[in-house]
Amino acid sequence: MSVWDDIVAAITEASGKRFVPNSQGTLGGGCINSAFRLSNGEHDWFVKTNHAARIDMFDAEAAGLNALADSATLKVPRALCTGTSGDTAFIVMQHIRFGNGSTRGWQAAGRGLAAMHAHNAHAFGWERNNTIGASPQPNAWRDDWITFWREQRLGFQLGLAARHNHGSRLQKLGDQLLTRFHVLVDHAPQPSLLHGDLWGGNLSFDSHGEPVIYDPATYFGDREADLAMTELFGGFSPDFYAAYREAWPIDAGYRVRKTLYNLYHVLNHLNLFGGSYGAQAERMMQSLLAEC
Repeated sequence: MSVWDDIVAAITEASGKRFVPNSQGTLGGGCINSAFRLSNGEHDWFVKTNHAARIDMFDAEAAGLNALADSATLKVPRALCTGTSGDTAFIVMQHIRFGNGSTRGWQAAGRGLAAMHAHNAHAFGWERNNTIGASPQPNAWRDDWITFWREQRLGFQLGLAARHNHGSRLQKLGDQLLTRFHVLVDHAPQPSLLHGDLWGGNLSFDSHGEPVIYDPATYFGDREADLAMTELFGGFSPDFYAAYREAWPIDAGYRVRKTLYNLYHVLNHLNLFGGSYGAQAERMMQSLLAEC
């Protein structure tokens, strides 16, 4: 059997209905995966593929998608199944036809994210490790948010940067920040259900204008970490932020903490792509140390 025969068989088994596709289209899958649409005229499925060694990444993505979908606060493509065929791993999820956003759609996105963040856990972390882009993201449960952020976010990325030989100055600043950033976290965050990678490429709108989120790096953490990520690459519509703040006001300290939380993503980009992200990370750490 071919890879596609195995994927079709997996769809049939997981859905409980015989699936015989009559069309297949290639879609944009970003820089990590290949992506396709399978349709039988009645049901459309979105399929991503990668090397078989990445099956854990797809299993974690499926768990994250379904956790966000279960919160029932924003539209999320629910994962149907994952599997491998030969040297190929795959994930199958609902296919959503995209449309355009509007003021109403952005407001719904802000309110929906605030409602999603109201879903809490007993501690900070997640049921399993996952990935942030192509990087591993550890999620062992911790009762304390500062400890979680020091060990499994900031400290973890700085450790990767050291192994990738990214600058002694970066490491010196990072070591200082690891011992001092706790003074900035003075707002007693709850362990909120987070998307984890919520930039403009991972939020869109369906054909009815309703907001859709996807490609998560899910865990339970400070809700400000999600909000900060939305501002990292150009930001969302002002209507989004106004609706979020109306639903759940933001602590004044977020103005500084958003740099702390986005430093994690900038360090991840440094570890993935190199280039000017190192200088950007150093500037962010200098700014945070001045606030400390």
